Amino acid sequence: MEITNVSPLPLPLPPPFTHTHPAPTLITQGAEALLYRTHFLRPAHPCALKHRPAKAYRHPTLDKRLTRHRILSEARTLVKCRREGVSVPGVLALDAEAGWMLMEWVEGRTVKEVVVAAESKGKKGEGEQERNGEGKGEAGEDDGLRVLMGKIGRAVGRMHEVGVVHGDLTTSNMMLVVRPSQQSPPPLRNDGRTDGEGSYVGGGGRLEEVEEEEGEIVLIDFGLAAQSLQDEDKAVDLYVLERAFGSTHPEAEAGFREVLRAYGESYRGAKVVLRRLEDVRLRGRKRSMLG
Repeated sequence: MEITNVSPLPLPLPPPFTHTHPAPTLITQGAEALLYRTHFLRPAHPCALKHRPAKAYRHPTLDKRLTRHRILSEARTLVKCRREGVSVPGVLALDAEAGWMLMEWVEGRTVKEVVVAAESKGKKGEGEQERNGEGKGEAGEDDGLRVLMGKIGRAVGRMHEVGVVHGDLTTSNMMLVVRPSQQSPPPLRNDGRTDGEGSYVGGGGRLEEVEEEEGEIVLIDFGLAAQSLQDEDKAVDLYVLERAFGSTHPEAEAGFREVLRAYGESYRGAKVVLRRLEDVRLRGRKRSMLG
């Protein structure tokens, strides 16, 4: 049997973006949505396009309803967060019927990249100390990571304070945004945008220039987010983040205590949530034991 190479079908783009120049660049492809880098109004203003294409396995009517609901839900959550002072991408435009949303482009690095780089740098420093016959001194990276963990805790605490749970808190869904010259971030305007040029995922300066002590945490990817005042939902949010640290950053897992400490200081309802977190952990351990 002769085997022929079949070119992959082009990924779908919603109608307004099929003829834009330059064409949108695919950044990542998830199970439910595609994320592109494109521009807003003018090429010098980059933005993120999140598109939820139609799912052939779902009934067309149901698919349209689900897509519309999810786009609107995510947009409302982002707008609420921006209005309440939570650092998230601003919403620029959307078409719920066509299943797309334009967001501010966040120029920076994911917290995952920053932590992995810091861990690698710390290991390299320890190796050099051992080769030079020196003991393990106090690592500057430890202090930097501690500052970073505190920023994460305060960012999550502020989000929970305004009644929003993320649903997928991982270090891949957090950006460390370093402003030019390490200046204070531009203030938010009433329209939910900043006075400076905005952005969404990745592509900032060189990773080695990003210091954990600098910049601010911006939470991204609110596709599974919900507005909730339930302490249980917030505790599950923290548990998901804790598990993410344990699996992705085992050497930084101890630093999660600093996340919880900063969370407790920044959120008035944290005591109840942290007590619930103990119950969620217990249920998680039981599930792990039972398989």
